Amino acid sequence: MLKLIWSLCLLGLSHVALAEGNAERGEALTATCVACHGTDGNSPAGSFPNIAGQNAAYLLKQLQEIQSGERSAVLMTGILDGMTQQDLEDLSVYYAGQRAATGAADPALAALGESIYKAGIARKGIAACTGCHSPTGAGNGLAGVPKIGGQWAEYTETQLKAFRSGARGNDGDSKMMRLSAMDLSDDEINAVSSYIAGLRP
Repeated sequence: MLKLIWSLCLLGLSHVALAEGNAERGEALTATCVACHGTDGNSPAGSFPNIAGQNAAYLLKQLQEIQSGERSAVLMTGILDGMTQQDLEDLSVYYAGQRAATGAADPALAALGESIYKAGIARKGIAACTGCHSPTGAGNGLAGVPKIGGQWAEYTETQLKAFRSGARGNDGDSKMMRLSAMDLSDDEINAVSSYIAGLRP
């Protein structure tokens, strides 16, 4: 089963290009990013993702898809207009090299969140998050699987609900995230999002 899950992860992200940017140049391009993502990629509020320490291939994919309109990100409307492919690569590499802040899980949600993250929900056919994102939430940079450990619970919750509703669908042909989130209840999403916030990649 784990091999099947990992194969689906790789299939969905097989088109991910590796970023080969210049971090120093990328830092010079961050002026429009700091208000939402902080000076080093650690955002000041849960409505914006922490991107510090995120793997560069995943960041580049998201920037490309937001720029093209493939991924809807209302709060980033216009931010990437006029940026070149090299600019996006430089930004991706810069943020990937920053030290990520850590979060904390709500103790009241920890047991349910841990169970979903580590074992999935068998009766609903929901796979464990560890299969793609690793036990610590570190993801897999080579496969373009994002690091999620330490991410704001509010942001993770929003993304899982977007995958669940189909409002977000940039998880590749495997539809791994849409399938995983499809049958999660609000309480289950809240719990696993909180647990993820407390992981230390």
